[in-house]
Amino acid sequence: MNRTEFIAATAAILFVSFCLGWFAHWLIHRFGKVRHGDVDELERMGRELHEAEETRDQAITYLQQREAELTNQLAQTEAELSAAMEGLREARAEAEHMRDYIERQREA
Repeated sequence: MNRTEFIAATAAILFVSFCLGWFAHWLIHRFGKVRHGDVDELERMGRELHEAEETRDQAITYLQQREAELTNQLAQTEAELSAAMEGLREARAEAEHMRDYIERQREA
């Protein structure tokens, strides 16, 4: 390889390297560029997401409070039912006792 061929080969390699570098630079700026509208939209979406999470947290808190209230109310209702059933049992036993007493009085 003589001096002219070496210079031509080196020039061709440098030109190809330059073209590849320029193309890579263009690709990076083409796909890496973020428009101002996109940033605004991302900020808006972030705010909406934050608001949605706050709303979800408030709903969860409300549901937990409501569940606690209903559980308490259910426990009270069950206690009242148990007391009413016990009172009914006692009333039935007393009524049965009175029937027996009346039957014995009739026979005597």
